[in-house]
Amino acid sequence: MAFAAALSLPVNLSSFSAYRSPPGLRDSRKVSVESAAGLSVETDGAASVRGEGKKPDRIINGQDVRRKPGTGMEGLDLFYDDGYGSSSVIDYLDVAKDLVRNDGGPPRWFCPVECGAPIKGAPILLFLPGVDGVGLGLILHHKSLGKVFEVRCMHIPAYDQTPFEGLVKFVEETVRSEHALSPDKPIYLVGDSFGGCLALAIAARNPSIDLILVLANPATSFGNSQLQPVLPFLESLPKELHVTVPYLLSFIMGDPVKLAMANIESGIPPLQTVDELSKSLTSMLPRLSHLADIIPKETLTWKLKLLKSASAYANSRLHAVKADVLVLASGEDKMLPSKDEAERLWRTLPKCTVRYFKDNGHSILLEGGIHLLTIIKGAQMYRRSKRLDYISDYLPPSLTEYRVEFETENGFFRIATSPVMFSTLEDGKIVQGLAGVPNEGPVLLVGYHMLLGFELAPLVDAFMREKNTVIRGMAHPMLFPPIVNEDVLQEFSRFDLMRVFGALPVTPSNFYKLLQAKSYVLLYPGGAREALHKKGEEYKVIWPDQPEFVRMAARFGATIVPFGVVGEDDVTELVLDYEDQKNIPILRDWLKDLNEKVVNLRTDEDGEVANQNFYLPGVLPKIPGRFYYLFGKPIKIAEGMVLKDREAANDVYLQIKSEVEKALAYLLQKREEDPYRSLLQRSIYQATWGTNQVPTFDP
Repeated sequence: MAFAAALSLPVNLSSFSAYRSPPGLRDSRKVSVESAAGLSVETDGAASVRGEGKKPDRIINGQDVRRKPGTGMEGLDLFYDDGYGSSSVIDYLDVAKDLVRNDGGPPRWFCPVECGAPIKGAPILLFLPGVDGVGLGLILHHKSLGKVFEVRCMHIPAYDQTPFEGLVKFVEETVRSEHALSPDKPIYLVGDSFGGCLALAIAARNPSIDLILVLANPATSFGNSQLQPVLPFLESLPKELHVTVPYLLSFIMGDPVKLAMANIESGIPPLQTVDELSKSLTSMLPRLSHLADIIPKETLTWKLKLLKSASAYANSRLHAVKADVLVLASGEDKMLPSKDEAERLWRTLPKCTVRYFKDNGHSILLEGGIHLLTIIKGAQMYRRSKRLDYISDYLPPSLTEYRVEFETENGFFRIATSPVMFSTLEDGKIVQGLAGVPNEGPVLLVGYHMLLGFELAPLVDAFMREKNTVIRGMAHPMLFPPIVNEDVLQEFSRFDLMRVFGALPVTPSNFYKLLQAKSYVLLYPGGAREALHKKGEEYKVIWPDQPEFVRMAARFGATIVPFGVVGEDDVTELVLDYEDQKNIPILRDWLKDLNEKVVNLRTDEDGEVANQNFYLPGVLPKIPGRFYYLFGKPIKIAEGMVLKDREAANDVYLQIKSEVEKALAYLLQKREEDPYRSLLQRSIYQATWGTNQVPTFDP
């Protein structure tokens, strides 16, 4: 609900750039008042917030990146700086007292300067704030969202009393105008609590417009709020005691620790984290005294009535919502029953996805560890046209995303398995590293799939660090929305991360477009059958008979690099495979139900690879061994011969399969020569030399 207190706070207008609304949205209204920061806030219809005098400094590396209509960066580089962590709730609180002014309205849009210039073709994102109306609920995300969206934030002055229907009309005019200007682009509505009701109302009234809704703890559940018993008390509270309201609400709107953690760097030593957290909390808590002015006593009753009418309006029209909806639900929301509401919306709305954050509070967008753009990407909700294009709409991982996943979340696994990469040069020499893999695409990496894909994270990591490229992994469609048997309260999962780091559905059209775009493509011909193999099938290559990927690669002159990887037997022991589970009555019924829903990609195949039964292997962990990868000699195909000669294509296919099997055999033999194969030996080496780079056998 971002109601008062620590979560819907004012913004420093000196950090905003001018935004002129499109023709047709303006009227004769114009209000200009002076803010405490010495800036002019000019309202002209849909209005703008602009600074007077000195223009904002927008020169980066000698280039003027001030936004011009219709322009933007061509794309983003791998490890681009998304700016996450550069702002915090403390920054939010510092400017609250400067923005309290009786300007009387009306509502308006502003563009945060720190959003910068987005990539070419970026869709518009309209942020609809909580009932406080300040419009800065995305302050932690301005820089990251500004890379890929045209961001505009709605501001409702503190003393404005526009009824809910008026706010709906205001936003609707902007939505319809933007749709008329760019009918082929989606329009994103990010609604925070009260703003979620507003977004749903707009979607219900405009079912023919391509809208994508992101709702953070939407206030459609306001009628069941945990605060209902105290609302009459808040309304009747004497004006002299109104200053206590922010302190009351601040501790139920969000976890103070998570709010204070927003700009503390992840991965730093524990003692340093505690010290930084202490400083952040010490700075934040005294600033709460400024918040009583955000929702003055005179407007508190009006705001509560506004919430009630917004909730009733949106709920009465849910049946008309046809838009794509992503609900972010907090498990520790002390203001609204957001968990239950997410389940209700998931069952009510036809195209609704939920991401559940069990440890977060009401003001989730201002809490540390929540990366909104990453969540949108992981849920496959980012697109720039009417339909999602897995190639042109893909956004490479940012530096923040890489550090969180591979240094913080996945750091222990990398240290425990200490992966070693080998590749084969043109002359057949095997060297450590990826020097043998071509530096330019299209490159098709074809290999063996470990149990449950254990090999994927180190493989993707190595190519990002050594080749500065993202591998686009061709994966089973069941990993992509709508996901079979996905939990209603689905948390941000490994599937989401796989999509963030390049995975896409294995289809002929996606394969074609990836090669056409000269990408690095990862393909496992054995697919799910190989990744979900049975007991005794470790390192057994289980491939189909059809060599179609060879012919497609030849069409684009792609270089094929076969590879093998060993190490799964040093990590887990498979104790319950598919054959075991189908003999257990309870599991047998679950497996039958699962496999009836999953799309089988091998219906036209014969043999073992066609037996793609899905199940969850029962494994026991071992003391981690080491992962070894070998990329074979690149295979360049004579395009004309393979395209016209099926037999020649089959010969190449068998050659690739043979090279993968040779790589596995080579690694199984050579790893016996590694003096640091065991975790104990590697740990001693790392402790002695203070490095994670541990030697291995000589190739």
